[in-house]
Order: sequence, then structure tokens, then C-alpha cells
Amino acid sequence: MTKSSPKILIYSHDSFGLGHLRRCRAISHALARRFSDMSVLILSGSPIIGSFEFRTQVDFVRIPGVIKLRNGEYTPLSLSLNIEQILAIRSSIIEHTAQVFDPDILIVDKEPLGLRGEILGTLEMLKKRGNTRLILGLRDVMDDPQVLREEWTRKNVDPALKDLYDEIWVYGPPDLHNPLAGMGLPQEVHDKAINTGYLRRHVPNDARITEPLPFDDEPYILVTPGGGGDGVEMVDWVMRAYEARSQPLFPALIVLGPFMPASAATDFLERAEHLRDVHILRFLPTIEPYMAGARAIVGMGGYNTFCEILSFDKPTLMVPRVIPRREQSIRAMRAETIGLLKVLPIDEYPDVDKMIDALVQLPRMAPPSAAGVNNLLGGLEVIGNRVADILAGRADLDETPPARLTSTV
Repeated sequence: MTKSSPKILIYSHDSFGLGHLRRCRAISHALARRFSDMSVLILSGSPIIGSFEFRTQVDFVRIPGVIKLRNGEYTPLSLSLNIEQILAIRSSIIEHTAQVFDPDILIVDKEPLGLRGEILGTLEMLKKRGNTRLILGLRDVMDDPQVLREEWTRKNVDPALKDLYDEIWVYGPPDLHNPLAGMGLPQEVHDKAINTGYLRRHVPNDARITEPLPFDDEPYILVTPGGGGDGVEMVDWVMRAYEARSQPLFPALIVLGPFMPASAATDFLERAEHLRDVHILRFLPTIEPYMAGARAIVGMGGYNTFCEILSFDKPTLMVPRVIPRREQSIRAMRAETIGLLKVLPIDEYPDVDKMIDALVQLPRMAPPSAAGVNNLLGGLEVIGNRVADILAGRADLDETPPARLTSTV
């Protein structure tokens, strides 16, 4: 029997922000580097996935986008259809893609049943086929356990965790936070969990600083609210500190993110015109060279930013959000406790003096590596090893001749 090339399908609902997409992209690229004959296909609802470059062996299918309203409901991003019609289209594309692609492994990012249950039919179909390993990938921190428990109960997630998923990959080390703790889940679910460690980031070989900075060779602080959709207060707080000019500060490069509200972005750009030591960029699909070149980083505490500050070993100030999830705050406070970074609670906003003091101290702070915490960034290697084991098991099954029936008479 001729062995086919391995195939991995990654699903990310991507209703908002950059976190899901960038995590899936990091995993995809790492697997493509390790397995030269592998094909990785990403199913994503991100409206900006086409702005990112993907290496050979990795491609994506863009499903119709949705956005989450303030009341928690979803609505179509572009099409003049109701949400039920959009979900039906998305579910159909997802299931048909899985049928044709026939992956060896399906990795579902964060949402066990997908957006409004849209991937449940695909999970059941692949489980019935029996030749796809079904993986749920979770961040190190999801939310406050009580809040997450209520959410998963409402969505009826537990049966899928018990009966459909083969493994649960937690993208963090075991001793920082356990997203399944306090959830009242049966032991059989906990037994499926594998802690990978955080996902190391690199400056891509072909990446370069495409937007020249006005600071010449001066060291600068990089300020990033991730996707930017909920980062207005943090950016405004930093801007106020530079506008006050009560103490000397390192120049600041602020990357607003593609989901920063247009009115806020316009306001920040206008304010920056009056500040010689603040430069604003709207969006960078490849932010790694700018992070690597920064003296220090100010961020909100999202998963990807956290992986980047660890990877590039930069002194970091985090200003985590607490609404609609406490995920960032839990991660940031735990990281501060073990000496990886400093936290300025968003509750202190807009106390300009506190932000100025934090920005003055930031470049002189020790980098995360000084905390002496080992084995934080092995996630991509652990994932690669696990994929190799799964594929090896598949190959053994393919090469095993069918069992012969023996008579008992």
C-alpha cells in the first residue's frame, strides 16, 4: 500500500482579534518545517487572514466572517444574511472540506464545538470514519473557572470532551495554570490533556523592518494591543504619558492593530503628529522584527504577545483587560508573581503619573529569562513530537495486513 502524505486540518472560528489566527499559523509553520511532505490547511473566519503570508505546504480556506456584538450575539460581518444562514453556510463548508481533505489530524482551536456548535457535525463525521485524530487546543488560561464552567454548560461541551476528542493540548507549561482545573470534569477528560509549553516565536528568515522608524538608531519601546479591538484605553494611557512629558521616556512605537476602531485610530494618529518621540503604525502582519528590535514591550496580556515577550526576552509591562474575560489578567498576574514581567492594572487608568513611572522603570527591568523559569517555550517541539507519534501509529495501521478469520469449529 502506498503511504499518502500526512494532512492536518486546523479549525479556528476567528470571530474577532488576531490571537486564534496567529496561534494556528505558528503551529502550521512549525509542522511544515518539520514534516517536508505534510499539507496543513487552516479553516478560518478571520477577515484579515489574506494579509498574512503562509509558507509552502500551508494554505487556508476562508469561511464567511461574523462579529460578536456587545450583547454577546453574533451577526454576519459582510453578507446581508441572518446569522442562521451564515452558520449553515459555514458548517457546510467546514464539513465538506473535512470530507474531501480527509485529515490525519484535526486541531480545533479553543472552542470545543466551534462557533455556535458549527463544527459538531464535522467532529461526529470524522469520529465515525475513525481515521482522524481529533485534538482540542486550549490556551494556558481560558477564563475564570466559574465563568468558563457556566459557558461550557450552556453550550453542552462536556459530551464532546468525553466522547469525541481524543486529546486536549494545553498550550502552556503545567505549573503556571491549568485551564481545566475547577471545572468539575471527569478524570477521563483530564487524562486526555497534554501540556505542551508556550509556542516559541522567531523572526521569519525573510522578515525585515518594512516601515522605517523615525528614531534612527535610538532604542525604542514597542506598544502593542494585539488586534486592537479592545486596546483603546491602554494606548490612550500611554499617549497621555508622552503628552505629559514630566520625565524623559524612550521613544515609543505603537502598533494599533487591524481591529482598532477607526475613530480611535484617527485620534491617536493626529495626537502622535505633535509628539516627536511617538510613532504609530496601523497594522503589521509580521511584527516579529519590530519586537526583536525593541528595548522593551508594553502589551495587554494576550496569549500571543505573552509568547513573543518570552521568545524575544524583552522587559515587559502588561496592562491586561478584565472584560469580557479575565484571561489576560489571570495570565499577567501569575507571570508577575513568578518574576517574568510587571503589571499595571487597567483599574488605575487614566492615572498618568503611574503610567509614566512604569514606562521610566520598564527599560531598566530584567528580561523574563532572569526569573530562571525553565522549559517555558517547548510547545512547538512537543506538538511536533506528538504529531510524529500519531502519524507513526497511522503508518503502522496502514502496513498491518488485515487479520484472517480463523475457524473455531
